[in-house]
This record gives sequence, C-alpha cells and structure tokens, in this order.
Amino acid sequence: MPYDIAIIGAGPAGCTLARLLDRSYRVLLLDKRDLSSEEYPGMSKCCGGLLAPDAQKMLGRMGMAVPASVLVDPQLFLVRTIDFDNQIERYYQRFYFNMDRLAFDQWLINSVPENVDIAQGCTFKSCTPSDNRIQFTFTYKGKPFTEKCRIIIGADGGHSLVRKSLFPNKGIQSEYVSVQEWFETKNSVPWYGAIFDKTITDFYSWTITKGNVLFIGSALKKNNLALDKFKMLKMKLRDNGLVYGAKILREGAFIMRPQKVSTIHTGNQNCALVGEAAGFISPSSAEGISYALKSAYYLSQALNEGVEGFQPRYRKLVSELYRNIRLKNLKCPAMYNPLLRGLILRSGLKATEVLF
Repeated sequence: MPYDIAIIGAGPAGCTLARLLDRSYRVLLLDKRDLSSEEYPGMSKCCGGLLAPDAQKMLGRMGMAVPASVLVDPQLFLVRTIDFDNQIERYYQRFYFNMDRLAFDQWLINSVPENVDIAQGCTFKSCTPSDNRIQFTFTYKGKPFTEKCRIIIGADGGHSLVRKSLFPNKGIQSEYVSVQEWFETKNSVPWYGAIFDKTITDFYSWTITKGNVLFIGSALKKNNLALDKFKMLKMKLRDNGLVYGAKILREGAFIMRPQKVSTIHTGNQNCALVGEAAGFISPSSAEGISYALKSAYYLSQALNEGVEGFQPRYRKLVSELYRNIRLKNLKCPAMYNPLLRGLILRSGLKATEVLF
C-alpha cells in the first residue's frame, strides 16, 4: 500500500511536519542518519548549534520547550563582532540558545508520533512521477528499495535531491561551503563571535564555545580556495588573541544563499519543498532552523485541509517568509559592504538590529 506522504529528511523541517500532520495520513519519514546510533557524531550536521530568537518563538508557538538536556554551557547573551576590514570590535546583546545539535535532532525525532513510519540509516536515491503518484528509491544497508506516495516532501537541505530530481530547471541560490572545525579549549566565553573579513569571504565567519570545545567556522565561496581561506581565518584569529588547543574534527556542508526570492520554490501538486530545500534560509546570516520550523508548520496546515489544492494554500501561508527574505537581502549591504558596516559600527546605533 503506497504512502500518502513521504518526507525525505528528518531535520527540524521534516520532524516538525511529521509531528503536525493529521494522523489519518500514512506517513514515512526517511533520513540517511541513524539518530539512535552511537556512530552518528561521525556524520554530524555542520551547524554552529545556536537557536536564534525567531526559532525559539516558533517552538513556543507550537507548544514545544527545548529541554535542559539539549542545552550546553555557556549560554550566549552577547555577540562579539570582529571586523578585520575596519579594525573594529564591538559587543552587542543577543539571546541565543547554545545547544548540542545532535541532542536537538534526537529530541525532535523522538517527538514524532508512533503512527509515522521512521526509516533511519536510509540513503535516498531518486524520485520520479508515476501514475499521478511519486515513485522513489532508497537504499538500506546497501540494498535497494522502491516505494510510492501521493506527495513527496523535500526536507533534505540546500542540496535537495528531491528538488534536483523533480525540478532540475529551477534556478538555485548562490552556493557556499560551510567549513567548521572543533578544537579543545580551556577558555569558555559567553559570547558568539561574528567575524567579517573580505579577504576570506563575502559572507561571514564565527566562533562558538560549547563546554571545553571551540567551534571555528566560515561560510566560504564554493571553489578550490575554500580551505586555504579557512586556514587564513584561523591564523588571523590566533594573531588576534584567540587561544585553542588540538583539533578534534572538521565538518562541512553546502549552504544555499537566496539572494533572489525567485530562486525559492515550494513544489507542485505532488511535491512540496520545505526549509532550505525550498530556499528558505536567511541570506544575511545563514540561519535556517526558524525557516525550517515555520515552513513545515505552514505546510502541515495546508495539508491538513486535504491533499487537493494544498500547494496554493501553502504558497499563501509562506508568503511572509518570502517577505522576510526580501528584507534580509535589503539588509545585506549594511552587513557585507565594509564601508557601510564600518560606519554603522562606529556610529553607536543599534547595530545589533541592523547587522543581526
């Protein structure tokens, strides 16, 4: 018996949608990771693990409170802005939840109701239209499987294979690669470091401490110079006084930056895209969890009114996300033009509202 809805990707968007869908639907939630496996940290999501205020508010709107077991010390109430282009440093108040991303993902998948079939450790391969349904293939422990569904949901991130399979001609956003390394440290500081340096990236870099671990990361242009730029970043931070010990691991992921809202795509009558797969991610900060939660919430509302005509309802509901991303793009020059950013940082204006 085919599924009504197959959700590809068990991140914040996929798990939220699976939790909120009407229980009358037969639902499959599929992910390449096995979140119950002790081997999962070796496949960790390249993410700073900060929950922004917008994401906190959305969880509250859905009646979900992040458990203490997900949070890690130190909690972060400051942004330390390091502007190498202008040789300026400033501190601004900001309220993030500092969390263990693995524990966060495990909490979300454990909130999925029992009526949803969860397939972990499965690698999605392809999907094609078939008799007014979608046929999709995946592998589990090296063995191929084929299923059908009425609607397939791409919740599989910026490099969404669902989107590429069904909408190959839809424009994609600007591509960046996120590189993040973990280091041993004895200096746990209660601020989130945001670093700007045009010689490294036209986006931004960051530092975050979690207990005795320091994260150094950067969103870099996708080219063969990315790792060289990342090494340059680490050298500049050391020269600026950042102290850290031995490297624990390196991780990476692609980031899609929607510098035009025309690259956002929500799908068709047999497919819906949510979160970064649709293009819902901040073009100014690359924050994506709040967009994942919101788009999944809106899609659940559209689908819970019935399968027929769900796409127009979904597009209407996510119109606020389009507007938000347009505004974020308007803000980008203030963040990423060194001259404008320098003027803002020197002015003493509420730069935290302008830049973050």
